Amino acid sequence: MFRWVDHTSELELEIVASSEEEIFGEALVAVAELAGDADGPPATKTIELEADDRALLLVEWLSELVYLSEAEELLPERLIALELADGKIRATVQGRHGQARHLVKAVTLHRLEFARDNGEWRARVVLDV
Repeated sequence: MFRWVDHTSELELEIVASSEEEIFGEALVAVAELAGDADGPPATKTIELEADDRALLLVEWLSELVYLSEAEELLPERLIALELADGKIRATVQGRHGQARHLVKAVTLHRLEFARDNGEWRARVVLDV
């Protein structure tokens, strides 16, 4: 489950999930919602990233999905595979080529959170829009 919280010039993404992997999957769904629909040819992309901790890895993940949408015009639709281990993520994303809405300027570290709370995983990321 995810929800958007409006701020002036910002969008705050809050994600609640049953696993760390699900946090990253929900983040993809959220970016797909922002990017819009595409009707171009389908495409698959493998993404490999690393960071010092899960919160920073989530920032890198979101930044890469925004980059794919805007620079490569590959709008993500779904996650095919995901592996998390030792500060690394390897994922295969399926989407379609098309023109994304140019909404996200940057994924910030402001109010960044990624933690387990009462048996659930919670994450928060603020996007500069």
